[in-house]
Amino acid sequence: MEENIHHIGIVLSVKDTMAKVQIVQSSACSACKAKSMCVSTESKEQVIDALMLEPLQPGDQAEVTIREQLAWRAVLIGYIMPFVVMMAVIAVLTLTTTLDEAVTGTIALCSIALYYLVLRLFRNRLEKQFSITARRA
Repeated sequence: MEENIHHIGIVLSVKDTMAKVQIVQSSACSACKAKSMCVSTESKEQVIDALMLEPLQPGDQAEVTIREQLAWRAVLIGYIMPFVVMMAVIAVLTLTTTLDEAVTGTIALCSIALYYLVLRLFRNRLEKQFSITARRA
């Protein structure tokens, strides 16, 4: 059985079959009863483009859904792979050259920038793989 991740949000706008949905993503701390005594309470608003499964209007409350497997793939592509690229560049440059550490670090950071640039170039292909859906809540 496939698990899904669900969030409730408000539809901001609708265009064709896509809806922009604003969700409030909160950390575990924000649900804590002692949050008023703590300064680490966090919540973050995000706007997500989602495929409408049924007609929605701006202002409607909607449930946004993504398969958990796709969420893990997004974490892999967005966070883990850039780290692996950076560490590989550092390892190769350290073992094969006599470059200064600052130069090696700068090249490693540039490799991450290049990685994200390539991701941006393949954005349309990635958007097709990562289908996020919205339906009335």
